[in-house]
Amino acid sequence: MSFYGLLLLPLAVLYGLVTWFRNKLFDWGWLSEISHQIPIISIGNLSMGGTGKTPLTEYLIRLLQNDYKTAILSRGYGRKTKGFILADENSRAQSVGDEPMQYALKFPNTMVAVSENRNLGVESLLKTAPDLDLIILDDAFQHRFIKAGLNILLTNFYPLYSDDYVFPSGSLREYRSGAKRADIVIVTKTPVVLSPISRRRIIRELKLMKHQILLFSKIEYDKLTPYFSTNNKRIKKHYSNIILFTGIANNYPLQDHLHQFCSELTVISFPDHHIYKQKDIFRILKTYDDIFGKNKILVTSEKDIMRLRDCSKFFLFEELSFYYVPIRTVLQNSDGELLSKSVENFLTNNKRLIKK
Repeated sequence: MSFYGLLLLPLAVLYGLVTWFRNKLFDWGWLSEISHQIPIISIGNLSMGGTGKTPLTEYLIRLLQNDYKTAILSRGYGRKTKGFILADENSRAQSVGDEPMQYALKFPNTMVAVSENRNLGVESLLKTAPDLDLIILDDAFQHRFIKAGLNILLTNFYPLYSDDYVFPSGSLREYRSGAKRADIVIVTKTPVVLSPISRRRIIRELKLMKHQILLFSKIEYDKLTPYFSTNNKRIKKHYSNIILFTGIANNYPLQDHLHQFCSELTVISFPDHHIYKQKDIFRILKTYDDIFGKNKILVTSEKDIMRLRDCSKFFLFEELSFYYVPIRTVLQNSDGELLSKSVENFLTNNKRLIKK
């Protein structure tokens, strides 16, 4: 723990006790978890963010979309609206949130909805589409008013939740013991090649219970993708400068990925889920213009694109060499087969719950 973490420890203890007591109210039955007549998979984490929930949700959609009519239900973090909203290709990030907007654009055959009240969201989805087979809850591990049938907990390879501390001394939303509620724990953003030594070390450190399944995943990056159709330049193998700007929780893996394509990487970081304004666009353009030479490009994340689309000055990037980098989750070794089998077993055993 850092020096500042130690200074904030009294606040962290207080925050942790509040979340611990809240969880106990659910455990004791004083607060109710509502079950629904449909299989529900919850994806979440113990930390404040940046563990790869979005690419894991997309992984599950690709895995299930051909065999199950699936919906994604999110709170819609950062949106300026309230209540239940169905997202589609015509929605905007300001109305549904950046992650739901991304899901809606990438998976047009999957229902995507937002609701700050997850139980009302499930009921609204079932009224809209009573033939649904499955609902995936995005970022709902702490939302215990709804009872999911399968809880998937994500933790970064570094730091593991076992090495982290409760906010504000660290980034945890609750005590580490909350991990006991998970059915599957996935260690995300592992190295490309995960050694057996690292795997055994993590197994020892996390100390999961016998019924819990531990899996490991990594992030793979797709090629640089131009957003504007007017950008028909051939992508080069190497650039003098790459200017990366993002408003995501953790852009360090993306920085590491881009370093191999440039001599110099300039990074502009905004807060997670940042809503881009005119002044931000001008700041990015000035940084781009101030870098000497023509062998340079502007890059952002796929999630940032969803929010940039809402900014009135976004069109100014059209004349630049502007790209985004899609990412996807890949399970290590045979862990993909184990995840697929676990999800299939859950759905098979809970088909009787489906209300059609």
